Amino acid sequence: MDPMQETPIITSRDNAKIKYACKLAGSAAFRQSENAFLAEGLKLCPELAKGTTLKVLYYTERALEKAPELAALPGEHYLIQEHVAEKLAGVQANQGVFAVFEIPQCSVDLLKAGGRYLALERVQDPGNVGTLLRSAAAFGFDAVILGPGCASPWSGKTLRASMGAAVRVPVIEVQSMTDTIALLREKGVACLAAALYNSQLLSAVSQQQPGGVCVVIGSEGQGLTQETVDACDSAVRIPMTDRAESLNAGIAGSVLLWHFRGEGL
Repeated sequence: MDPMQETPIITSRDNAKIKYACKLAGSAAFRQSENAFLAEGLKLCPELAKGTTLKVLYYTERALEKAPELAALPGEHYLIQEHVAEKLAGVQANQGVFAVFEIPQCSVDLLKAGGRYLALERVQDPGNVGTLLRSAAAFGFDAVILGPGCASPWSGKTLRASMGAAVRVPVIEVQSMTDTIALLREKGVACLAAALYNSQLLSAVSQQQPGGVCVVIGSEGQGLTQETVDACDSAVRIPMTDRAESLNAGIAGSVLLWHFRGEGL
């Protein structure tokens, strides 16, 4: 049976469901209040559906012809016309697949002795946050902690950069980085600040940290606040030639995550 004959069709850009989805895409505060986010992508949406609840799926006839497996995904389904897809995407060029997902609820209760964690402070670039989520998932980290001032992990740009990693590794959003570091240290987790000054070379730090490790990375332009550096056990830096002053947060963080990667990697 043709799935398009059974699926409700949305023809208006002013449809209430489309307005709701657009608001999710544009407002971090609205995403938090609704506990939901909007994602776009022929590959990304099915990937995210493996890790969190898919609530509503929108697709064009063109997208369904290209990927008929979309019809088997859970949730409410709506066929949308091309001009409606352009409204959801905000641009004319799009893949024609959009989905509303539930935000996974993760708290500091997940933080355990012996775990591997990444903590980000004021990392504002969505590409860097997404890259670091992807690297954390790839290198076997147990959770990513986001402090105030970080790019939303549920924005379209971050989701695209993370390639679905935001639902494969727990994301814990906290109000105080120093309080969270104190909590980790109480559990015996070594908290290591990425900093250029008063730091030891990464190559001098053992990959294996018996009590667990938390790598703490700061903003692209200013790095970590001194308060956060002081809250950590120690600071580490990546050895580099004098041909580069620094690495961006996504690359530097990925190097650190690889160094403290999970066993067997």
